[in-house]
Amino acid sequence: MASAAEQLAANINFGAFSKATELKQRILFALVALLIYRLGTYIPLPGIDSEALAAIFAQQQSGIIGLFNMFAGGAIGRMAIFALNIMPYISASIIMQLMTSVSPHLAQLKKEGEQGRKQINQYTRYGTVILATLQGYGIAVGLEGAGNVVIDPGWYFRITSVITLVGGTVFLMWLGEQITARGIGNGISLIIFAGIVAELPSALVNTLELGRQGALSTWLIMVLLVMAIGVIAFIVFVERAQRRVIIQYPKRQQGNKMFGGDSSHLPLKLNTAGVIPPIFASSLLLLPITFANFSTGQGGELMTTITALLGRGQPLYLLLYASGIAFFAFFYTAIVFNPAETADNLKKYGGFVPGIRPGERTAQYLDYVLTRVTVAGAIYLVAVCILPEILISYAAVPFYFGGTSLLIVVSVTMDTVSQVQSHLLAHQYEGLVKKSKLRGRRR
Repeated sequence: MASAAEQLAANINFGAFSKATELKQRILFALVALLIYRLGTYIPLPGIDSEALAAIFAQQQSGIIGLFNMFAGGAIGRMAIFALNIMPYISASIIMQLMTSVSPHLAQLKKEGEQGRKQINQYTRYGTVILATLQGYGIAVGLEGAGNVVIDPGWYFRITSVITLVGGTVFLMWLGEQITARGIGNGISLIIFAGIVAELPSALVNTLELGRQGALSTWLIMVLLVMAIGVIAFIVFVERAQRRVIIQYPKRQQGNKMFGGDSSHLPLKLNTAGVIPPIFASSLLLLPITFANFSTGQGGELMTTITALLGRGQPLYLLLYASGIAFFAFFYTAIVFNPAETADNLKKYGGFVPGIRPGERTAQYLDYVLTRVTVAGAIYLVAVCILPEILISYAAVPFYFGGTSLLIVVSVTMDTVSQVQSHLLAHQYEGLVKKSKLRGRRR
């Protein structure tokens, strides 16, 4: 049976879209904001030799730096003012969510509703500035030790670089919040989405050029394209998958009439955490190696070893990435869905799971089902993000055809389309209400 969103999508026409003025304004605002972001990825840091930087980056892009350059829309390769992208904000959000679980003060703020949420967001912004400052300083020092990249090394370059990079991150954080509030979709996810999509055409051209030069065989390119299409189809299938828990409501008699007795279901998505785990895991990997790749040979044997172990397709990189994805799949699911609270709400309104006693037993049952579903979801996320990386790491294909990039692009697209459908549905309801009021006045 088709859902309400699917039925709406089948009935949507351009006439309904053209009348939704607010939706068009939101989409236009989001597009303009993303265009501003893309322009910022081409404004370089002051005091950088672009040719020397390109030579250094060409040697390092096969490692984890290439992954973050993908998230930043190529800004790291050009060392633009948005080189740090939104990653410090994501890292600060992770830290705040972890602290909320262990700090009584933050836990109390979380329970205070909108006011507490604003306070936590303010702490997150402060943490973003601190992390961006540390990472910006690490990048500045790493660039100074990476050869002739910096034209005039010294404290002046370090201070200006830190101020520029921190300012770029804070601006993107503000821009993402504005997209979420005044645009369409999740602003932070759309910024990462825009960076990946903007680099896809050049990645495709580079792959075809490798085929023309004979570096990649034609059949291998075809296999990679078919694999990408298959991964996209698999992601769409799993993202729509649900485990539906049957909810029954008892019958009640009022006078001579019988009410209630309806049955419904509680949908538990197979991937409740969505695209958050890969982004969080990638963000955490950036913290310990902010300038390790740029200081290879300059930071001693330790930095050289870290850079080698965190190279493209290396076991340590894959292990840390997979572990981070699995951890955040469970962690974020626990934040989004609370079995005890859901069981209390069901008991309050008279709902129950057939064969399960309301209250604590229902909470235990929901927790059991959710844990099993999350295990399957975590395996799916790890497989989608890791297996293509293992296959592609030995074929000299750009990062953009990896599972992580496809997962982000497909998931953000589905979420944005869903929000567009919701706005269209609300617009149609508003039109029906206005028509009914006009008819009532005429009568």
